[in-house]
Amino acid sequence: MNHPTVVDPLRHALFQPDKMGKATLFRSPRMMVGLNAFEPGQSHALHTHPGMDKLYHVLEGRGCFLLDGERLDMRAGQLLVAPEEVPHGIENDSDERLVVLVVLAPAP
Repeated sequence: MNHPTVVDPLRHALFQPDKMGKATLFRSPRMMVGLNAFEPGQSHALHTHPGMDKLYHVLEGRGCFLLDGERLDMRAGQLLVAPEEVPHGIENDSDERLVVLVVLAPAP
């Protein structure tokens, strides 16, 4: 993707029948911006990012976000930050698609 450019993130959502879909919208050594797209019932297992912070912003749908032992219900328009080394994950426990904008800094 050439920059600067205006991006409609939802147009880049990649849904897959068997697992969460991922798309990278921007990447530099300092930051990565991507999308995670979930069909109902799909999840992203608990994991951590050493030396990186992660921001989740729900663009469409709703789901359960797992952060440091807590289960947090989120919907479109809400965001959550997972600081470095804090376990986090996502479960689309709804009956609709879930699209999440993800920012990692610095980039993996």
